[in-house]
Amino acid sequence: MITLRRLLCFLGVCFITKAALAKDFLITDFGARSGGDFVNTAAISEAIHACHQNGGGRVIIPPGIFKSGTLVMRDHVELHLEAGATLLASTDLKDFPRQQRPAYRSQKDPGGWRALIYANEASDIAITGRGVIDGNGAQQKPDPDSKFKSDLDGRPRNILFISCRYIKVEGIRMLNSGIWNQHYLNCEDVLVNQVNVYNHANRNNDGIDIDGCRRFTLSNSVFDTDDDAIVLKSTGSAACEDVVITNCIVSSFCNAIKAGTESTGGFRNIAISNCIIKPSLHNGPIFGMPGGIAGLSLEIVDGGAMEGISIDNIAIEGTQCPLYIRLGNRARKHMAEAPQPPVGSLRNIVISNVVAYHTGNYSSSITAIPGHYVENVSLSNIQFHNRGALKPGDFINDVSKVQEDEKGYPQPTIWGALPSSGLFIRHAKNIQINGLQLRSEQPDPRIPVIAVDVQGIQIRNTRKINREDSLPFFRGYNVTDADIERPLGWRVNRFTDIKSR
Repeated sequence: MITLRRLLCFLGVCFITKAALAKDFLITDFGARSGGDFVNTAAISEAIHACHQNGGGRVIIPPGIFKSGTLVMRDHVELHLEAGATLLASTDLKDFPRQQRPAYRSQKDPGGWRALIYANEASDIAITGRGVIDGNGAQQKPDPDSKFKSDLDGRPRNILFISCRYIKVEGIRMLNSGIWNQHYLNCEDVLVNQVNVYNHANRNNDGIDIDGCRRFTLSNSVFDTDDDAIVLKSTGSAACEDVVITNCIVSSFCNAIKAGTESTGGFRNIAISNCIIKPSLHNGPIFGMPGGIAGLSLEIVDGGAMEGISIDNIAIEGTQCPLYIRLGNRARKHMAEAPQPPVGSLRNIVISNVVAYHTGNYSSSITAIPGHYVENVSLSNIQFHNRGALKPGDFINDVSKVQEDEKGYPQPTIWGALPSSGLFIRHAKNIQINGLQLRSEQPDPRIPVIAVDVQGIQIRNTRKINREDSLPFFRGYNVTDADIERPLGWRVNRFTDIKSR
């Protein structure tokens, strides 16, 4: 697996070599003007072209507010925003022409996306500095063309890079995109480091979408978003693989860190570590829920395979649900000519050293659909502390009434409050849990752990603080090969209850 140090060293050599030969191109020398309604697209584009024609270098945006439409990046060009500089998106959709369909096509692309900063098949490109990219998102309106509907309706992204290599985005603050903030599609050898994203201007305001990319590192960054904050997707045939996400502080009204929902090409070798998930600083969502819907979400619902996922050292505060793992069969086709996706697979997941506290009462879950299984999941050193304060009638009391919903949109709110307070497992094989601590801040009359149609489950070194002594710790339905150790301090003789149905 690629390491952060190796990628940093590799990209560092690339950019040090470039820096030795680089020349600066100041956009004001090409006619760019700060302030007012002047649109600087032509001037900045001319600076980018001159930089590229001269073998590469830096295009400098000095302090000031520079309004622009689409800027197309070229090989060996670094767009550098100095402290005090703002690249502000125009609000006229005509300033953002639809880009021609690239050779690699996302199944969500109906015929040309828009972006403030765009590149296709470019190499050795960068966006750096201490300036701001502001997408003016509250003013961005949908494309009137009927092809552009639903969540991808022609509003411009702040950054859209397709099939590019050797990319560095560092130091920038990004605000107010029209739709997704950063979208990297089918890119390789990418470093996004020390960025700060605040995105609460419009619907679908994701923080970063890593889509079918390889050798991608996201590090030392801060996200506060209305929609999903850090999202891995696979909207085309390419898998999202060899991805490192580390040392980030993440807030979202939806999902903080998520793989899915689009899963066509699948996900392999993903390492997520040393991240803090906490409530948003923004006052109220456009979409989603206060505190966020889920902290960690792993989803395969449109075909594809997910395997080789490592998650470690995560602190979660206040989300409605700490952990959501879902294999479903939404089987969504974004284009009529796309093949019908089969049910995918989700296996080989290791999650360790997670503390989630003051969370809502949507239980964490690991679920699939009848006839298919989530396989080989290991949880170790996990603490889930929910708010509680439930009474009978506030939650589903009968597991048979927890709908399968295999075609539905995947998120924990589809079920409401599950029969379990800590973990609900259904249609799974080989689940290993070691060191699980559950606590409810207020009384919660639910069973801590419930398993349904599970083949092979081992639970060791568990504890339930402020437990309901009249209930078992674990209840299983149609569970085989179960090895459940008595929780620490559990006084009730029957700490497990396994039923045949």
